[in-house]
Amino acid sequence: MDLVKEVVIFNDVTIDEIASKANLAASSAQSTFLAEHGEQAYCGFAWVDVSVERTNSREAKALEKMGFKKSWEPKTMQLWSPGNYHGQSMDVKEVGARAYAEVLTSYGFKAYSNSRAD
Repeated sequence: MDLVKEVVIFNDVTIDEIASKANLAASSAQSTFLAEHGEQAYCGFAWVDVSVERTNSREAKALEKMGFKKSWEPKTMQLWSPGNYHGQSMDVKEVGARAYAEVLTSYGFKAYSNSRAD
């Protein structure tokens, strides 16, 4: 049995749909974490990296429309603070970045969450 990977056609509608779902997943995950654990004292940053064939590819241009920027790392697009949480808790930011990356992964992107302490 052949497995055929669904190809996502990047247009304004699909880009908006993917970004909307990813943002909702990130902010929902962050809200749930805050409700259950409160804001932790560990400060830091979190972001999502997406590996691309080229930073001027169709995929990269679609990611740019979602707010991603070219990373200093080659063949990588990056989005900082997905979910737009404005606190300092690294734990909350990590939860949002993971949720955002999971949505992108479900659409075929090679997305990873990353973080670092402040």
